[in-house]
Amino acid sequence: MVQIKSPQQIARMREAGLVVAAIHAATREAAVPGATTKDLDEVARKVIAEHGAKSNFLGYGGFPATICTSVNEVVVHGIPSDEVVLKDGDIISIDAGAIIDGWHGDAAYTAFVGSGHAPELIELSRVTEESMWAGIAAMKQGNRLVDISRAIETYIRRQPKVGGGRYGIIEDYGGHGIGTEMHMDPHLLNYVERRRGKGPKLVPGFCLAIEPMVSLGTPKTEVLEDDWTVVTTDGTWSSHWEHSVALTEQGPLVLTAPDGGKAKLAEYGVTAAPDPLA
Repeated sequence: MVQIKSPQQIARMREAGLVVAAIHAATREAAVPGATTKDLDEVARKVIAEHGAKSNFLGYGGFPATICTSVNEVVVHGIPSDEVVLKDGDIISIDAGAIIDGWHGDAAYTAFVGSGHAPELIELSRVTEESMWAGIAAMKQGNRLVDISRAIETYIRRQPKVGGGRYGIIEDYGGHGIGTEMHMDPHLLNYVERRRGKGPKLVPGFCLAIEPMVSLGTPKTEVLEDDWTVVTTDGTWSSHWEHSVALTEQGPLVLTAPDGGKAKLAEYGVTAAPDPLA
């Protein structure tokens, strides 16, 4: 069953989403050479406390931290640690969430540590982020879940990869519903799998975390011995971008973007819904 939210409930999710946006801003500034991923987790904890929110990552299934810090070949679910020190040239995907009055926000971004990154890494992050926005732009009344998957996959497949070959669209992980829980139905693939059918029709009150994960090589992953850290099986580096999005009568509202998605959606010819907190 898909949880359909009222406008009032979407407004509460927007509050949680803005806390996540604040976590992103603070951790992005702190993700510099010499910082540990545990340092970034402490930054996130401080932001959550300052906003009177709760972490939806800490303790989730036993997860021991407030954010996920996934460096280089780590795709998702990297555990912050004093032993992981960021170096010039690294890339890091930071996944963060927050709860306000029982309503969840969840979003991720990829950051460049230091300078001098190879063009293929810069393009990897750009392609992953833009595929996310293509998926968000497909979140329209009358469309179905598969239309979001198709938009993400189509965007990625149309981008030439620096050095040749194809990007790996991660197969084992994808987006999800969000609301009174962080992970809810439906599961959202980042590619079209015919046997799954079209999925539910998108209607106002539908809320999704849209999150493509893309590698420079394989779409295959494995989980390390800590039972959390997910890496590419061939060691190629990856990028992860995510926003929580609500479909309203006026269109999509990107709950975890400071401007509600207005600027980026305009590039796709889509008008973002008005911010209920404005």
